[in-house]
Amino acid sequence: MMSFEFFIGSRYLRAKQKQAFISLITILSIAGVTVGVMALIVVIAVMTGFEYDLKSRILGVESHIVIMRHNGPFSDYCNILEHVENTDGVEAATPFINSQVILRSSLSLSGAVLRGIDPDSADRVIKNLDKVSLKNLKETDQRKSTSITMPAIILGKELAKNLGVMQGDPVHLISPRGMISPIGHIPTMKRFKVADLFESGMYEYDRTLAYINIKDAQKILRMGDSVNGIEVRVNDIYNAGNIAGRIVKGLGFQYWARDWMQMNQNLFSALKLEKTVMFIILALIVLVAAFNIASTLIMMVMEKTKDIAILKAMGATDKSIRKIFVFKGIVIGSIGTIFGVCLGLILCTVLKYYQFIELPGDVYYITTLPVKLELLDVVMIASAAMAISFLATLYPARQASKLDPVEAIRYG
Repeated sequence: MMSFEFFIGSRYLRAKQKQAFISLITILSIAGVTVGVMALIVVIAVMTGFEYDLKSRILGVESHIVIMRHNGPFSDYCNILEHVENTDGVEAATPFINSQVILRSSLSLSGAVLRGIDPDSADRVIKNLDKVSLKNLKETDQRKSTSITMPAIILGKELAKNLGVMQGDPVHLISPRGMISPIGHIPTMKRFKVADLFESGMYEYDRTLAYINIKDAQKILRMGDSVNGIEVRVNDIYNAGNIAGRIVKGLGFQYWARDWMQMNQNLFSALKLEKTVMFIILALIVLVAAFNIASTLIMMVMEKTKDIAILKAMGATDKSIRKIFVFKGIVIGSIGTIFGVCLGLILCTVLKYYQFIELPGDVYYITTLPVKLELLDVVMIASAAMAISFLATLYPARQASKLDPVEAIRYG
């Protein structure tokens, strides 16, 4: 059975107020909560999608964990690879060489980050390179058997555009690690054939990265059988820090490791802060709507002064009077929240599947708005809206409960 407080509160909601202005404020209050909740859901979904998309693109190029040695390159990487791959949570591992080089074509030259990779294991760690592309990065003996005279190189699309080369064109790789001759230091120069182009979707990677076979990198950089480090891919990216700690503990103090969150800490911290700030700013819309709810209840208290006095004279307690007006305020907030959640979900679905909002490709690395809606975000937004609406009812309800029935009837 419905208590009399809820019965009276529901009658106040259904009944027409004597002042049409109060009804207008009620409608505006619901609309304000609706717009605020809808805007919060859409913006948070877009920012979550942006963060998720950015994370996916970065982890397509970078590994989850990078293991290196404090005193530089090391040659006993086969034993380390075995230890790493036997660690719980590790999916795959591959050695790599990293260096700054200059690439020169017949039209232009550009600085680049050279990555020497193992074609047999790199695709299990670096997801933006497929097996078809890596087939061209085979060892020198295999090249000779297929009558390919030049070693292969894979360039980012933006880097290839800057150099003015396409697949199949030759480029010269110039490394500062050359040799000492009677006339001074001579940089190493070697001719490569552009075997393939890759596109990660991240301009900084596509503009700077170049991949070659790890054996070719060792020869050009005169590193013998050494590598700069080992890249690791794990099953749970959010547990990468703990797995990195276990790996280093097993290898000894001369090795160190960084996980993907440490390598991109500034970027993801900025995204998280921006998401929090946007939540606070857009929550102000709901706060403004809450002031409208408070105004509506205050004016209703003034209109229903006689009713309150009669209820009190009949034995209604202050708590019961508070419940009546809190109930009405919460119903207004609930209706606005429900409408806002529904409209927000509809708009997010439309943005996700139809993608009618286009972004300039020369400014952003994406051309459409990424949308990723998480249940926890929706629950938090709806809960925040309901909490603000509830707080807005406390003062009017308290003022209603403090009315003196004798004075209200005498002067009402």
